[in-house]
Amino acid sequence: MIFSKLVSFVLILQLLNPIVVLSSSSSLSSSNGLTEIPKKFLDFAKRKEVVDWMVGIRRKIHENPELGYEEFETSKLIRLELDKLGIPYKYPVSVTGIVGFVGTGEPPFVAIRADMDALAIQETVDWEHKSKNPGKMHACGHDAHVSMVLGAAKILKQHLQELKGTVVLVFQPAEEGGGGAKKMLDAGVLDNIDAIFGLHVLHSAPIGTVASKPGPLLAGSGLFDAVISGKGGHAAIPQHSIDPILAASNVVVSLQHLVSREADPLDSQVVTVAKFQGGGAFNVIPDSVTIGGTFRAFSKASLIQLKKRIEEVSRQVHILLMKGSASDMFI
Repeated sequence: MIFSKLVSFVLILQLLNPIVVLSSSSSLSSSNGLTEIPKKFLDFAKRKEVVDWMVGIRRKIHENPELGYEEFETSKLIRLELDKLGIPYKYPVSVTGIVGFVGTGEPPFVAIRADMDALAIQETVDWEHKSKNPGKMHACGHDAHVSMVLGAAKILKQHLQELKGTVVLVFQPAEEGGGGAKKMLDAGVLDNIDAIFGLHVLHSAPIGTVASKPGPLLAGSGLFDAVISGKGGHAAIPQHSIDPILAASNVVVSLQHLVSREADPLDSQVVTVAKFQGGGAFNVIPDSVTIGGTFRAFSKASLIQLKKRIEEVSRQVHILLMKGSASDMFI
């Protein structure tokens, strides 16, 4: 609760009044009245009715999680709140996305962004606002992100006369692997945007703090899927089979070398195989195995290289162990 409130305040301060943070001229700040803006923003954010409103939104969204491109009720709730605040918006954008506008309608245009989708995870913690949708949960904090941007919107609307440009409110669908960001880019959402800011809740940071650092902070990511085909048979006579489980296991081990032996230790990268599906009986070698996972890096070049090497290694190991056949890859 406190985290969401303070994040909204700090976000607005950084976006709209960089001179407060960066300027060394106290007379300049004073002459423009900018020194009073942080205090006014914080005083407004601390109001009990504002805090309760933000917490209520977060809990409603948490109770009704929706997966990527299915965020219809979440989107409806956001639009309802924007209507109450008198903030114009475009909808639908990229299926369920929303783009709102606060300010003069003139440049500079600065965007703040929240993702809306949940994860396909069963919530196991019993509490008053537990997920009501089986197999779906806001386990990545997107419910908080939405409430934070709506909180920022409320503060901005309250101080509309002090804005010297336009803040664009971006509510993005399908962050969890659905490519929602690309769809919004393709829709032209950021065509005239001078800067965009986003925040992510972090369980390891103390409540009431905002953390950052110079340079990249969150990695780009990609997904991969590989179907490794062999020849099924009885477990008692494996010599008559071509075992895809053995081949897939070697692929998994070989992929770990991409980071430990090929990547620069100072260039953080991750390859994780999180899916391994094959077989359904104790004594039957299956015809095929499916593996899949994610790869992440901080630079575009590293991401492209990881993608290339994942496909190469998977195919080469598969061919070596599977007597010349090749795997089917999707990256």
